Formats: sequence, C-alpha cells, structure tokens
Amino acid sequence: MKVGIMQPYFLPYIGYFQLIAAVDLFVVYDNIKYTKKGWINRNRLLQGDTDGIFSLPLKKDSDALDVVERALAADFNRQKLLNQFIGAYRGAPYFEPCIELLRSLVMNEEANLFRYLHASIVQTCKYLGISTRIEISSNVPADHAQKGEDRVLSICAACHADTYINTIGGLELYSRERFAREGIVLQFIRSLPVEYRQFGKAPFVPWLSMVDVMMFNPADEIRAVSYTHLRAHETKANIV
Repeated sequence: MKVGIMQPYFLPYIGYFQLIAAVDLFVVYDNIKYTKKGWINRNRLLQGDTDGIFSLPLKKDSDALDVVERALAADFNRQKLLNQFIGAYRGAPYFEPCIELLRSLVMNEEANLFRYLHASIVQTCKYLGISTRIEISSNVPADHAQKGEDRVLSICAACHADTYINTIGGLELYSRERFAREGIVLQFIRSLPVEYRQFGKAPFVPWLSMVDVMMFNPADEIRAVSYTHLRAHETKANIV
C-alpha cells in the first residue's frame, strides 16, 4: 500500500495531483493547523504574460485553529472569483469543460474551509480521471496528538502502508532509517516539469495552479502526464 499525506490546498499546482496519482491512498489533513501565510486558500493563475493571485477570503478567527475549524468569509463573492478565472482564461482551448468544473467548485455553498477544499480536490481528481482513494485524516484511527514524523508514521501504520511517498520538499523532515524500522519504505517524489502553449505567449509561466494546466490541456493528456510520472516513479527516475 503506497500512501501519501498532504494538507489541503485550493486548486494547487500539478505536482499535488501527480502525488495523488502516484499512491494507492491519499490522506488529506483536516485536523492540522491552518497556515496563515501558506497556500491553503490561495494560488497563482495566468494574468496576461505573468502570474497573479486568486484566493478564498476567510472569516476572521484565531490563527491557532485547525483547517477544519476555519470558515469562509460570509461576504465571499463566489461569482467574483469565478469571473476572475473567466477573465484570465476566456479563449483558452479547454475553457468550456474547465470553466464548468470551476463553476461547480467555486459556487459550492459550503462555508467550512476544509469541506470546501476537500470537495475541490475530489472533483478535480474525478475530472482528471485519477482514481486514487482519498481519505480524511480525522477518519484514520491514528494518534493525531503526535506531531511531524511521529504522526505520519502513526497514520501510515493505521493505513497498513508499506511505502510512504512525500514531495521533495519533505526531504529534510523525515528519516529513511526511522521509517525502515517501522517496515515502511520512504520515498520522495519530484514533480516532472510540464510545459505547454499559453495563448502563444513566451516565455512560459511555470508552476501555476492546476487551473492553468486544465485550461490548456485535455483531461486525458493531463492524466497521461500524471501516470507517465507514476511510471517514472516506479523506475526511480524521479525518486530521491
């Protein structure tokens, strides 16, 4: 059982979905502290020939709360956010199917931040044809009082993982020897660079939200990239 564990993000970059495609079970944290200056509720999109920011406004609350305890702002203008995507990508080759997906995600009336994010991750995977099972961390019978590596190992044990795959950003956080003592192989996955035509503009603006990838590429080709990435992973071409 290959397991990946990440916090939720709103329409993150393609590497997030490549990780989901690379595992058998993807656990998304709901009971983890919201990071104020992180990317949980914001990301980057194409604006002209550069990048811009889109975000989900949140209800003002304590920074100590978990993601599942945070709420979207009461005055969140969903149509305004949808219009931001429309303005940025109208005329993109896959605008019509992608904007239908975004309309479903953005106009979701859910007020809880985690449930809103979770729905967007699940629906995006469905759009892409990624069939990995997605589980919510609080539903996993692990020791959630643990922190860092200890908590990951507890979740892995509860999920009967034999392999834990993390993004390359976690390289300094975990010990292969510690995981090996628990009978788990620890691997780190690099996201393969993906470049495509963006309205014919140059240079290419990389590492934008998955929205950008979906606007310029058909879902089956994106899925093929993800699974090509998985095959590369299996041959350790992009594993540290």
